[in-house]
Amino acid sequence: MKDFAIIGSEARSTTEAFGKALLELADQHPEVCALSADLAGSVKVTIMQKKYPERVFDVGIAEQNMISMAAGLALGGLVPYAATFSVFASLRDLDQIHTDICYQNANVKMLGSHGGTSFSQAGSTHHALEDIAALRGMANLTIICPADYIETQLATKAVYEKYGPMYIRINRGTDYDVYNTYDYGFEIGKAVRMREGKDFTVIACGSMVYQALIAAESLKEKGIDLRVVNMHTIKPIDKEEILSAMKETGGIITAEDHNVIGALGSAVSEVIAENGGVKKFKRLGIPDEFSIIGARKDILAHYEIDAAGIEKNVLAMLGK
Repeated sequence: MKDFAIIGSEARSTTEAFGKALLELADQHPEVCALSADLAGSVKVTIMQKKYPERVFDVGIAEQNMISMAAGLALGGLVPYAATFSVFASLRDLDQIHTDICYQNANVKMLGSHGGTSFSQAGSTHHALEDIAALRGMANLTIICPADYIETQLATKAVYEKYGPMYIRINRGTDYDVYNTYDYGFEIGKAVRMREGKDFTVIACGSMVYQALIAAESLKEKGIDLRVVNMHTIKPIDKEEILSAMKETGGIITAEDHNVIGALGSAVSEVIAENGGVKKFKRLGIPDEFSIIGARKDILAHYEIDAAGIEKNVLAMLGK
């Protein structure tokens, strides 16, 4: 296993990572183009736009048109990256994603930024708590939720190499690095075991991976050996890694910045249910409600999906 840097690591913008990776792809592949919906600066499509303005299209506040245009470009032989906020990329565009992209298996790469509660004070209209659940049932669609800057760059490039509809979900602004190398073997559909452990397992995605790793370090001081799994690909889910956690550890907790219904926790629980169950299992995330509004650290603490909350729940599940 690679040596991952976590404690005291750098905080970097995942949207910036996407923009830089997109420019690298554009340099190498003339068929790569990009679309945005009046948010080119926010999703960093402007990084590519400065060099290739003729290959970047801003459709204005018309996300549904953006998706349909992306499908047409893809069916014409181009490789479009359509980028906007997660809440708009999923809920507002659901019909177009279903019919124009997924039904036709169009080679469109979608980027949803500002995922989960990462837009914090912007409130419920801009919190993307249902995007993964809404999209997970779409045939032909792959869903990726990178953990940090490095993984966002790798995911942005990896989806180019794989034909078909793709959805990458990242946060707003900065996320702490959990990797100190690009060479850790990122592969779509294959989870990364960030930390070995035998007592319990936390399966996390996105920025919750960092929180789980911090919780694991704290639990280590209490004599508890916590396995941490980065399930960066929600669909297709890595069943083998889940089965390993079922067999080799005392239970599983999932951690995600999303409604607990329909996303990572649901995907993991389906695998568990189909394979005989596990003694202890719990989903951490936003309960079946619209989230509170405030500073993101306070939101994560309120719903116990920060490091302290994950640690608290692991201890409770172990009866400590």
